[in-house]
Amino acid sequence: MSLFPWAKFRKTKSAIKLHTLLNLQNNISAFIHITDGSVHDVNILDILITEVGAYYVIDKGYIDYERLYSLNLNHSYFITRAKSNMKFRRVYSNKIDKSTGLICDQTIVFTNYYSAKDYPDKLRRIKYFNAEKNKKLVFLTNNFSVPAITIALLYKQRWQVELFFRWIKQHLRIKSIFGYSANAVKPQIWIAVSAYVLLAIVKKQLKIDVSLYTFLQVISISIFEKTPIFQLFQHDHYKTENDNNDNQLFLFNLYADSSD
Repeated sequence: MSLFPWAKFRKTKSAIKLHTLLNLQNNISAFIHITDGSVHDVNILDILITEVGAYYVIDKGYIDYERLYSLNLNHSYFITRAKSNMKFRRVYSNKIDKSTGLICDQTIVFTNYYSAKDYPDKLRRIKYFNAEKNKKLVFLTNNFSVPAITIALLYKQRWQVELFFRWIKQHLRIKSIFGYSANAVKPQIWIAVSAYVLLAIVKKQLKIDVSLYTFLQVISISIFEKTPIFQLFQHDHYKTENDNNDNQLFLFNLYADSSD
């Protein structure tokens, strides 16, 4: 704590948070905000500029019914996990195909006074069995038009956020820091994220068919060469490489549109 007095978190610990909005169509961060560890996640929704018709797949840590209702009023869609102690009343049940893992698809309203006050409109509650993890998941959304299985699959894509942070930490060297002040730590994070975005953009524009990790390694050792970047990847062994990382984040494998 004495080394990072500006990064308040707990009495004996310092921490910072990198609040990130990741565009799932290209796995590039569309919004980033750095705060100290004491800032609650839901507060970031107050400064997030939302898009009409966009889907926001958010973690349970961001659940605040009043703020979610603001998203609804702004004609944006949200998908999140329901809290286990949520009090509600079922209004209607839709037919489901249980072979897909769906357990129920319901229209609900809150029965708790404060929850109903903060979110007075109807919500959609979807219960789904994830066979891969042998776990039942309950989702909340304000979208009533897309198939229930699409909601479950969209939430599954939130894992890309975890892979984004893992990639940043592993390959852009944020495991160690240059200094202890905010002016030392925050620019290092911004540099790492900027490098990630630039690499991703160049990789897509040049249509280079290797993982982002391999792309980074080749660029790192060829930075002072005059050879055009696309020529560095014209050898067959680059196109068939495998970096032995099952969870490697591959960019620009576009997730199928929900209308498909």
